[in-house]
Amino acid sequence: MSDPTEPGPPRPDHRRVVVVSGGTDGMGRALALARAGRGDSVVAIGSDRDKGRRLLADAERLGAQGRIDFVPADLSSVAGTRAVIDRIGELHQVVDALGLFANRQSTERIVTAEGLERTFALYYLSRYLLGHGLAPLLRRSATPVIVNVAGTGVVQGRVHWDDLQLERRYRTITAQLQAGRANDLLGVAFARSADNPIRYVLYHPGFTRSGDLGPLPAPVRLLIRAAARLAARPVEESVAPVHGFIDHPPAAPLTAIDRGKPVPLTLRTLDPADAERLAEMTEALLDATRHG
Repeated sequence: MSDPTEPGPPRPDHRRVVVVSGGTDGMGRALALARAGRGDSVVAIGSDRDKGRRLLADAERLGAQGRIDFVPADLSSVAGTRAVIDRIGELHQVVDALGLFANRQSTERIVTAEGLERTFALYYLSRYLLGHGLAPLLRRSATPVIVNVAGTGVVQGRVHWDDLQLERRYRTITAQLQAGRANDLLGVAFARSADNPIRYVLYHPGFTRSGDLGPLPAPVRLLIRAAARLAARPVEESVAPVHGFIDHPPAAPLTAIDRGKPVPLTLRTLDPADAERLAEMTEALLDATRHG
């Protein structure tokens, strides 16, 4: 029996529309090119236009010319993310799969033009907006699925309920862990929506040779690259299960996978009450950006 997590040959009768945030780097880029190679239509969202051009050139070399639309955007901007949602609606009437990969580490606290801490805005809020904003298009698909690639299964870190913007305690790892735990709760809340046919997958690939290390200091980049050579998984290996989630969405509303193993939904980082609380706070925060 073939492995459903391995990408197979293109199947014209199963072509999908796949949206990928963080689609010009690492796992997101690998997924975009692989899906286009299978015959899917891909929308790749990224902030770097040069990387976008290279992505399209690589797609052409693979024989997938015209199958990727590159949408340049700063996903740390709420307005920018909403504009992306509108653009996708102009390109496609149906979306079958949404892959959420966009993230960037920052060694210092950066505040966006909308007054938001950037890691929280990019790593969490953009995923919240894209999932909810594209839900009408996903509901038109026969097999809709969202794959949120973060750190599910990890229990370190927490949501700082009294300081979501980390004004008093910013650290790179604190910001990353908070956004990771927020994404756990995002999946829980989304899957609990009434009459929701969209399957939600929280996926932690583990340490992968992926991502943009540019924002980190040179010594840190050297250490991470050295560690990656010894212990990190290749991008293709980490992204392979995502193909399976897209081709064969799980039956359950919510699935959590940590490095190939199912995560019990009773884990304290997946608490439904916390998920509801964060959803309410998120809507209030987004409402403030509309009127700010």
